[in-house]
Amino acid sequence: MDITKLPLFGMISRRMDWLSQRQTVLSQNVANADTPNYQPRDLKALDFRAELRGQMSRLAPATTSQSHLTSRTISGPNREEKQRPTETTLSGNSVQLDTEMIKVADTAIDYQMTTNIYRRQLAMLRTAIGRTQ
Repeated sequence: MDITKLPLFGMISRRMDWLSQRQTVLSQNVANADTPNYQPRDLKALDFRAELRGQMSRLAPATTSQSHLTSRTISGPNREEKQRPTETTLSGNSVQLDTEMIKVADTAIDYQMTTNIYRRQLAMLRTAIGRTQ
């Protein structure tokens, strides 16, 4: 049985892949901190809401009457964060090492958290099927 076909494990796997790719891009930014005219890059943020919506649509409960279950939609403005303009050196390079290193550390922390979630879910699955270790 391929556990990545289970919805939760698939989401965790995609998150770990995205974090690995982001770490690669950020390390390239750090490596090119002194390269003339180099512009830092980053990956587009993984949209967790879209991932969850995709998984929930497959798991939607069946209803026999419209009055049994009512759905609620939560509306509100999308929250966008403005990025401050980056500083550019005389060589045209706009990599800020302190900012990049913070992103690298955040990505490493997120990867560790995702790995812990994966391990705990795997342990729970093993317990459910009656296997330990």
